[in-house]
Amino acid sequence: MVALALVSKPSSPSHTQFDRVLLSSSLVNVSHTKIVSVGILGFQRTMGKKRKHSETDAVVVPTKKDDSAPERPKRTLLGWKDKKDEVKDVDSSIFRNKEKVLVICSRRISYRYRHLMLNVVSLLPHCKKDNKVESKESKGATLNELVELKSCSSCLFFECRKQKDLYLWMAKCSSGPSVKFLVSAVHTMEELKLTGNHLQGSRPILTFSANFDNDAHWKLLKEIIIQIFGIPKEHRKSKPFHDHVFVFSIADGNIWFRNYQISVPHNESDKVPRGGLDKMTLIEVGPRFCLNPIKIFGGSFGGPTLYENPLYVSPNEIRALQKKKKGGKYVKKVKAKTRRKMHENSNPLEQDEFADMWKE
Repeated sequence: MVALALVSKPSSPSHTQFDRVLLSSSLVNVSHTKIVSVGILGFQRTMGKKRKHSETDAVVVPTKKDDSAPERPKRTLLGWKDKKDEVKDVDSSIFRNKEKVLVICSRRISYRYRHLMLNVVSLLPHCKKDNKVESKESKGATLNELVELKSCSSCLFFECRKQKDLYLWMAKCSSGPSVKFLVSAVHTMEELKLTGNHLQGSRPILTFSANFDNDAHWKLLKEIIIQIFGIPKEHRKSKPFHDHVFVFSIADGNIWFRNYQISVPHNESDKVPRGGLDKMTLIEVGPRFCLNPIKIFGGSFGGPTLYENPLYVSPNEIRALQKKKKGGKYVKKVKAKTRRKMHENSNPLEQDEFADMWKE
């Protein structure tokens, strides 16, 4: 507009050239500003809105054919197993066994029973060992507190009385149940010196006799033993295979424990021959012990009594009966002496006529 006003004004011939220069420069500036403004508006139009992901064309990646060889089946003790059959634990909602056992003993325990406890500790890689505890009436609260401090869920307590009798407590802390056993027929690994041997930390196979399914209290004991002696899968201190067996069998109302190694024959090249898995044998490792159930409690180390063994006889009563038998022998000897004296008095010997012959 300024340029047109300058052109329309009448001017002298001396200012005509100057006016033309102003007109040309102003037209150039106006055209430049229009071009710049148009470019900025176009840029804003293009960059103002973003395209949605759905509007963009998805890039299709061509799939490649898998030309690799199929995976070889996995060899186990029970035969060949395809890897496709293995179930992968991917879902986080699957139950994971985080069982931990606290193994502890009472004070004044004998050396044989202490060695038995150490053998049990070597068989359970998921257990923790702690210092000795006083065997008092308030031991239940102390043990429950120790189990909680060690972040365990079960407890094996070896309680020794009079340095002669060993009692074993199996307890699920801190809600229960718990079982009290009398341990007898104890033989440690050092005593037996058997030829069986298995790797330390490997997972055992738990086997039970058919008697465990007969009564309710045997079923409860079986479940407690499975939870305590069953090593969790993929535990950090355990080996991921089975090479020994824990055998729990019932005989005469007692639970007998045995530990066997699974022996598989091998060639000179350390390979299992064909049909070698059918020739597996069991070699005893140890230890041995017998568990006589006394009582089953509803709580941890106490509570309501769920079961009481009617055939249980305490070792104190057994020793008292043995002393009575020995005392009966002494009474018999005294009675025999009195009878002899009475017999001699009632039947005196006749005087010998040659008795005074050598006195002269």
